[in-house]
Amino acid sequence: MKPAPRNPAAHSQAGIALIEVLVSILLFSLGILGLIGLQARAINFSVDAEDRNRAALLADELASTMWLNKTVDLPSAEKEKWEDKVESALPGASATVTPNGGTATISISWRAPSRAASAADSRLTTQVVLP
Repeated sequence: MKPAPRNPAAHSQAGIALIEVLVSILLFSLGILGLIGLQARAINFSVDAEDRNRAALLADELASTMWLNKTVDLPSAEKEKWEDKVESALPGASATVTPNGGTATISISWRAPSRAASAADSRLTTQVVLP
């Protein structure tokens, strides 16, 4: 009995399924890497928003103290205490309070750890006006 002749088209298809699987795995891996990159950016944006919120709360705290004392010229001990609080609450932070008559400018700047060294510091500036 003679063996059945092989179909030449079937022989040329050998290994195609394996290549299709490898291409599918490659595309899936690229998609997962893209999602990981998006997640990392979202986390950085969340941390930046948290720092901005913390800076706004600290500036509001000092503005409230000025309103309660009815003066923008706070005692140096109270200013230093607030500046220490800013420096401990935000990474690489510095704060300045510039009184001018019945107004005061509060500036807080900080550097997020995730930012490049050449990037500009984040800054929040607000002005307090007392009647």
